[in-house]
Amino acid sequence: MRLENGRVLRAYDTGTHSGPGAASSLTLVWHHGSPQTGAPLEPVLAAAAARGIRLISYARPSYGGSSPRPGRDVASAAADVAAVADAFGVERFAAMGASGGAPHALAGAALEPRRVTAVVSIAGIAPYTEAFDWFAGMRSPGALRAALDGREARARFAETDEFDPEQFLPADYAALEGEWASLGADVGRSDAFGPDGLIDDDVAFASPWGFELEQVAAPVLLVQGEGDRVVPRTHAAWMLSRLPNAQLWMRLDDGHVSVLGTVPDAMDWLLERAR
Repeated sequence: MRLENGRVLRAYDTGTHSGPGAASSLTLVWHHGSPQTGAPLEPVLAAAAARGIRLISYARPSYGGSSPRPGRDVASAAADVAAVADAFGVERFAAMGASGGAPHALAGAALEPRRVTAVVSIAGIAPYTEAFDWFAGMRSPGALRAALDGREARARFAETDEFDPEQFLPADYAALEGEWASLGADVGRSDAFGPDGLIDDDVAFASPWGFELEQVAAPVLLVQGEGDRVVPRTHAAWMLSRLPNAQLWMRLDDGHVSVLGTVPDAMDWLLERAR
């Protein structure tokens, strides 16, 4: 879809509600992780279809065929999602974001409160703060430390950055080899679009988000793996203390990827709120 300012967003829509849960008429916007293409993942599609949920997703700027948006912050996602929803004729919707997608899901609830009914944040990073040690527990915080110094520093870091396999637990690798194999494949496909999306995400996370957590009045479910070495548990605990209407599911045996196994239960939580 082409926006009024000439930018292009690539978006996906499963279409009208169908299936056993269709009476709920719930539309869910999925916010992808960092980096991914924005295409809906098989386990998410399957869980939505089983519940009659209409699923919409889109690629953030510089990901998956969407145009760059230089200088974007986390808040920028709210207007983009509103434009996607308008294009598909959707007025109100819930939001679910995983990892790098979680802050952007919260942005919509903060800045489009009449449209976003509830939010699920899975393994989501907190806004940068000195209220606690934001980096403590991160196995490989180099990219985010570089992002604190701005985009140029983060781009330089990307030139030599290598994935640290110790970021993931055995449970994470089991998930990537099993039910969430499509996630790993999608991360691989995102390479074709270059590093700019991930760079811009990290700079946005480490900069002022453009809204405060206290602005999110909608119900929020925070889902966190106790053993997460990418986004530590302290991030979820701190957000819980700031969000006005939030609850936390702490998953004792999960890491950053295996915690995605909660997606079906989180969709049920959203359906309960919709009813």
